[in-house]
Amino acid sequence: MPFDLQEYLQQRVRMVDSALHRYLPDEEMRPQVLHRAMRYSTMSGGKRLRPVLVIAGAEAVGGTADVVLPTACAIELIHTFSLIHDDLPAIDNDTLRRGRPTCHVQFGEAVAILAGDALFATAFELVARNVETAPAERVVRVLQVIAEASGTRGMVGGQMVDIESERKPVDAETLEYIHRHKTAALIRASVVSGAILAGAEQWQVDALSRYGELAGLAFQIADDLLNVTGDPGKTGKAVGTDAERGKATYPALYGVEASRQRAYQLVKEATEALRPFGEKAEPLRALAYLMVEREG
Repeated sequence: MPFDLQEYLQQRVRMVDSALHRYLPDEEMRPQVLHRAMRYSTMSGGKRLRPVLVIAGAEAVGGTADVVLPTACAIELIHTFSLIHDDLPAIDNDTLRRGRPTCHVQFGEAVAILAGDALFATAFELVARNVETAPAERVVRVLQVIAEASGTRGMVGGQMVDIESERKPVDAETLEYIHRHKTAALIRASVVSGAILAGAEQWQVDALSRYGELAGLAFQIADDLLNVTGDPGKTGKAVGTDAERGKATYPALYGVEASRQRAYQLVKEATEALRPFGEKAEPLRALAYLMVEREG
């Protein structure tokens, strides 16, 4: 039977959403407005790509979703925290996310900042709780992987250079630095974390790390392209904003067609890294192509 990505995604996303509902603080718990903001942004219909990659990474080495679910949800909370803060007036000043008002528009800037902070803290609480289903030494490794991918050597560092590069001439090395850190680092950490929790051997971690970095870079190039050619009705946010802000993007540096070709080449290289895993990595292969073929 051919692999059915849509069915796979529906099952895993349902599992992740159910867990997120359980893990997030109840809206009626004090301070209520903060907890409402956390839930508003997290449960706003995201693709859940990163938590699904955690699960797929575990499955590629013989693990199961239930072993890695707390960490899968943790990475989604880190991703949501980054979106809330990216959207703030001091950074990207976006008013629309996933077809709804952004967190600071809905709740105010102060609440949005604190909601992002709280999601980031809750994420590490969830990773620590993964000792209930995985050995503690694996959880410690994953804590280090995720912390590094989130901080100055990963996502936050990439975001900083992205801000510094606005409205300035950017060379190819700086552009790749931004994309590999701002986006690819957390995608790589997602796949690797699932594999580590499921007991991967080092060669498997290395191969999945390469897959995650290449696929994550392709994902960000596709995101750049959607900001140029996408349909706001499908992306759930405004398009053309990168050019307005003078952002460093692949289409700005290389053009639309060359950027699209680069994204597909990266996906091809990413999926080649999965060859030793056989059929167990079929979800990861399909997800890599979804990253560059998505419309939103």
